[in-house]
Amino acid sequence: MKRRIYLDTSVISFLKAEDSPEKMYDTVLLWRDIKNNTYDVIISDLTIKEIEQCPEPKRTYMLNELRKIEMTVVQIENDVDDLSKEFIDAGILKEKSFDDCRHIATAIMAQCDIIISWNFKHIVNDKTIDGIKRITNIRNLPEIKIYCPSMLIGGTDE
Repeated sequence: MKRRIYLDTSVISFLKAEDSPEKMYDTVLLWRDIKNNTYDVIISDLTIKEIEQCPEPKRTYMLNELRKIEMTVVQIENDVDDLSKEFIDAGILKEKSFDDCRHIATAIMAQCDIIISWNFKHIVNDKTIDGIKRITNIRNLPEIKIYCPSMLIGGTDE
């Protein structure tokens, strides 16, 4: 069974990030696996909105890359916003990081196995991971793993 992964905007952004070649390389390797249907890919309407706010030519590049993969775009509903507020109320993230909470909550409510992000400051870090695990356990929601792209491509000799 394929793992269900949620991609936040940072992953798509690092497909073209010459200023960060190692992250770009790992993202391109992950994207190759995604194109080969290794995963069931989920993104949200928030991801699309964030991409649409990027300057050209990066915006067009990112949108074109999304067209090359099979994915499901989920709409953010009230349950996602409620869970996001719960993350903030629990002190996991601050109000200014509400959209980061929405990415995490969307992945959980869409029953993803993993959320993939390059956002170490707000998403891929011990404090957030532990806090999210605590809330999902309390609410009896499915546990989600939080990884950077490198963790999915690990072990390749390329």
